[in-house]
Amino acid sequence: MSTLTADPPTTTRAATPPIAAQVQPTFAGIMRGEWIKLLSLRSTWWALASTTTLMTVASVAYAMSLNAMAEDPATARGIEQMHGVEIVASGFPFGMLTIAVLGALSITGEYATGMIRSTIAAVPTRTPVLAAKALTLGVLAAAVALVSLTLSYMVTMAQLSPYDLVPALDDPGTWRVLGGSVYCLISAALFSLGVGTLLRSTAATITVALTVLLLLPGILSFITLDWVQTIVSYLPLPASSTLLSTGAADPQGAYLSTQESLVVMAAYALVPTVAAAVTLHRRDA
Repeated sequence: MSTLTADPPTTTRAATPPIAAQVQPTFAGIMRGEWIKLLSLRSTWWALASTTTLMTVASVAYAMSLNAMAEDPATARGIEQMHGVEIVASGFPFGMLTIAVLGALSITGEYATGMIRSTIAAVPTRTPVLAAKALTLGVLAAAVALVSLTLSYMVTMAQLSPYDLVPALDDPGTWRVLGGSVYCLISAALFSLGVGTLLRSTAATITVALTVLLLLPGILSFITLDWVQTIVSYLPLPASSTLLSTGAADPQGAYLSTQESLVVMAAYALVPTVAAAVTLHRRDA
């Protein structure tokens, strides 16, 4: 008598799609992740604190120097040509320095730790990552610039008041300089972000950023050739001086109009960022 045995039932398993196919990150989610990464770093808070401190201290030091200027007949007349908001924003070069460092660290830190591989694995298209970094960095740079300028305004009022130099908030010149400071600091941050994405090295990025943003104008100023000085006027620091002046006195080294300065500073932000987006999309992490 033969026994019949039934074949064990066969089970089919549905193919499990890869994780990247299961999760499609939205741009809002990418932004949230970039905010978390940026604000969770101690270097970010050090850079923000340094920006506020240096810009405020520099403005106070300039304001306190008015007493010595008033006592010297050779410089006393210069006080009459000053606009108080230019003293309030006089710490701008120091802010550009620290904001450039922050822009570099926001991307090169990921290359140094290898986190960029996880970031790219989560967002294979890559370009939204750079866009999110640029937006978060721009917002943070604008916020710290506003805080720094507000604090500088408040702490210099006592020194500016005896000379009738307290900036009037209904004066278009006041908002021109304050807005120009914020605009140029955002440009410096994005310039450094783009260069950092291209170079992928913290030391190299900070060296290039600080050389272009701050050092080159001083180095090239010793060369008196006309075409060299024309190039100098298009460097970030001289180009921004037009936006940081009320027009009461011609800033030294400023040869560009307001519109030209706006375009030049925008180019310093956009050109490296676009080049970084193309490079990030094409090469391996």
